[in-house]
Amino acid sequence: MTASHRASQEEVEGVSYLKGGIETLNPAFNRLIDRVEHVALATRDPLLLVGPTGAGKSLLARRIYELKKARHLVKGSFVDVNCATVRGDGAMSALFGHVKGAFTGAFKDRAGLLRSADGGVLFLDEIGELGLDEQAMLLRALEEKTFLPFGSDREAHSDFQLIAGTNRDLAAAVKDGAFREDLLCRINLWTFALPGLRQRPEDIEPNLQFELDQHARKTGQRVTFSKEARQEFLKFALSPSAMWSGNFRDLNAAVARMGTLAQGARISVEIVREEIQRLKDSWSVEEFPTSNSVLADVLSGEELERLDLFDRLQLERVIEVCRRSRSMSEAGRSLFHVSRSKKSSPNDADRLRKYLARFDLDWSRLGENG
Repeated sequence: MTASHRASQEEVEGVSYLKGGIETLNPAFNRLIDRVEHVALATRDPLLLVGPTGAGKSLLARRIYELKKARHLVKGSFVDVNCATVRGDGAMSALFGHVKGAFTGAFKDRAGLLRSADGGVLFLDEIGELGLDEQAMLLRALEEKTFLPFGSDREAHSDFQLIAGTNRDLAAAVKDGAFREDLLCRINLWTFALPGLRQRPEDIEPNLQFELDQHARKTGQRVTFSKEARQEFLKFALSPSAMWSGNFRDLNAAVARMGTLAQGARISVEIVREEIQRLKDSWSVEEFPTSNSVLADVLSGEELERLDLFDRLQLERVIEVCRRSRSMSEAGRSLFHVSRSKKSSPNDADRLRKYLARFDLDWSRLGENG
């Protein structure tokens, strides 16, 4: 085998490893992983992974580390930190360590997570949650490989590669004064935007099989779909009704629930339909909380599901105006205040009646109006 052929084979294997062995079909995602593989093996500069919650940032960061370690590019550990969990007074100590007596309760020295990552990879997930003081310390640690543990006047050393993750717009956070511009400049040399599950419809089926395999490893029992059940679940998963707001976490949870309920290690159509309804209900609560939405008072869940987001938002506002008005004519005058002046004989009540009829609604069904 020639050197070029061996290098090409290693690249293919590296890309496959970063994808967890999943035969992903989405062209944009595949190009992204190709670039991640190349950059991750070629540099120790910081990498920034951006994308929605559940898009796989943590998993990709760990696989980058494992790939680098397999190629003998790192010797140290992989240290995974969710910055949302180290906010407040304890953040400085958790990240940078402290010396004995630095504060009440500091009965012994603490190395801190940055020193634990020496020679390895530090993954700071949700880096936008760090406070400004911690951001300043992190910037120094990245640039000089040194920092001061809390309460110490002696510098500590740590040489790590940083992978940062965020679902926030860090540029907007800089404008708001919540994130340091100099730190952002330092960490966004290589930025990779991970798409959500809805942006990768081609990859839902291979990821469904991956989740089934993961469920088998975890439980020791291999579960399969009946042919009809698999078709029904995939039809829903690819439909506009499937929001996948939690992305791969939603898919993982769905498979775990269906696998647990499966009789004889077989997921039936009935189990799939139950899970589809559970997912729809959870997404409906997230997007349109029934306790706050007037639509839930006048429309059924099935009727809501048939509406586009645009129609939901507009109709909700119309109903709010109607409920504040004493009559349909008064509501119409409020809703058509500008356009009615351009009509020779405006009939505001009739215009409102026709609008509501589009949604099979009438004045009496709105409720709470005088």
